[in-house]
Amino acid sequence: MLVVKAPGARYVKQWCEHLSNLMPGLEVLPGTEEFAPEKVRYALTWEPPMGWLASLPNLKMVVSIGAGVDHITRDPQWPRHLPMVRMGGAETGQRMGEYVAWACLHLLRLGRTYAVQQAEARWSYVNTEFTAEDLTVGIMGMGTLGAQVVPMLRGLGYSVVGWSRSRKEVAGVESFAGPEEFDAFIRRSNVLVCLLPSTPETAGIIDADLLAKLPAGAAVVNAGRGPHLVVPDLIAALDSGHLSGAVLDVFEPEPLASDSPLWAHPKVTVTPHVASVARVRERARFVADVIADYEAGRPVPNLYDPVRGY
Repeated sequence: MLVVKAPGARYVKQWCEHLSNLMPGLEVLPGTEEFAPEKVRYALTWEPPMGWLASLPNLKMVVSIGAGVDHITRDPQWPRHLPMVRMGGAETGQRMGEYVAWACLHLLRLGRTYAVQQAEARWSYVNTEFTAEDLTVGIMGMGTLGAQVVPMLRGLGYSVVGWSRSRKEVAGVESFAGPEEFDAFIRRSNVLVCLLPSTPETAGIIDADLLAKLPAGAAVVNAGRGPHLVVPDLIAALDSGHLSGAVLDVFEPEPLASDSPLWAHPKVTVTPHVASVARVRERARFVADVIADYEAGRPVPNLYDPVRGY
């Protein structure tokens, strides 16, 4: 049995329908229905209640509905002895690539400026002095999604540098690794794109110290996790003129509070955590493939490593 536990009855119903079609031999139920806990072998979840996963004695695997797993690991009782899989699939990478490419072009071609002018019915000619070929995008977090973003950025003309804790060899990217190369990476990044996982080490990483090391006029795109960004430090850097803009897709907490200064800031574009959200049917196909791999004893993709924290 596979149980889907997530907010939104209609959303969960979609998951159950797609998974039932893809895996006709496996019973799929929403977490709101009555079921025998001992029959559950797989749990697909987002923000499960504290202790819920621990209440399933014969659980074999946990799959996160999103790329992040901190919504699961914040539960002190989450089953550390079981494999946990982060959401993946070809469409997830495609959508993240589209989002980052759009965000970089939006910043380059003054999208936020024009949106403000349109809202005010104000015609004022402004343009940028740069093209993509003049700029370097720094991707902080060169995992699967980071690598999939690169070809789209390169196709637009951007140079790309990447940073991760261990060196990654990705075509078209100058690689930086470890704390000793972090500052050099930051100083090269005209647009800093954060795709890091959420770990204790990455919390608050985009702070005043980091932002001050970015080139004057740089911009920030955060599509990683909300806790990566120290919001007051970002606003201060924008207001001082050191940064030219920001595109933010993730926040702490979510939804973003209606009184947050980010909503109305003239240099900030807010999107509601949509960067890499693939269609349910495509994510369901990924889940079905993961379960088939696990049952057949094949390697399972996107396994969470509790030691590394991602």
